[in-house]
Amino acid sequence: MSKYLGGLMTATINALGKKPAEVEYLVVAGGGGGGGGILSPGVGGAGGGGAGGLLTAAGYLLTQGTTYTVTVGAGGTGGNPNEAGVPGSNSTFDTVTSVRGGGGASGFSGVAGSPGGSGGGGDGNGSAGGTGTTGQGFPGFTSGTGSGGGGGGAGSTGYAINSGQQCGGTGIASSITGKKVFYAGGGGGATYSNFGPYINLPLGGAGIGGTGGGSPEASNTATAGISNTGSGGGGASQGLIAGNGGSGIIIIRYPQTLSPPTAVTGNVQIGYAAGYQIYTWTSSGTVTF
Repeated sequence: MSKYLGGLMTATINALGKKPAEVEYLVVAGGGGGGGGILSPGVGGAGGGGAGGLLTAAGYLLTQGTTYTVTVGAGGTGGNPNEAGVPGSNSTFDTVTSVRGGGGASGFSGVAGSPGGSGGGGDGNGSAGGTGTTGQGFPGFTSGTGSGGGGGGAGSTGYAINSGQQCGGTGIASSITGKKVFYAGGGGGATYSNFGPYINLPLGGAGIGGTGGGSPEASNTATAGISNTGSGGGGASQGLIAGNGGSGIIIIRYPQTLSPPTAVTGNVQIGYAAGYQIYTWTSSGTVTF
């Protein structure tokens, strides 16, 4: 028969009445905001925001009757003109903590992209990309060619296709929900508008990181990282506001034949695929087994 849990109708479960002893998890922190566009002509472009840290593993041990805290990190705000991007926020499932994504450098202050799960991109004057956290993400790209560096992603550092197209690091694909989905892509750095007429925009990692702002021949508008992927925001073109980082996400799953949690709170989506029951939080909450 069908059951209700957390106000949502679930599929039929062949529950054996046995409680789970362990779960598989995906914990992604909020992505960093891109660096704001510089106001002064002749100054290098802004860096993209770094992706939030990504952690995933199976076999996480549970204690029956314990309430586990689920904290979903927000994405960082994109920088105003001449200001660096704001880092995202950490995401936590019990003791598992993914580190927030670093904010992108602005190109104005000469300050490096900030560190994080993945680091924010450096500016076009050669300020360094922020460092990443081992096992969670990669550094932002250090440019020095006029255009801002791409923020790091969970799968690679930011990278340059050419001097005007410096992209966010790639994300990582997970099939924990039963479908292949990418998470934690870095934001693209801003094309330096005085450097050349680049038609192709600096891309965000895995298509989920924010796109960097381009020269007038392309687009001047940086975009945000996709919500609930933990991706970085794009760095802004001259005089403009950068893209925000995308919020994080937390997902757990375990075999469908075992009993569901005794209680869940927060904005949680409940699904079933490949023999698993799957709980996805897009905002903070709790779960009790």
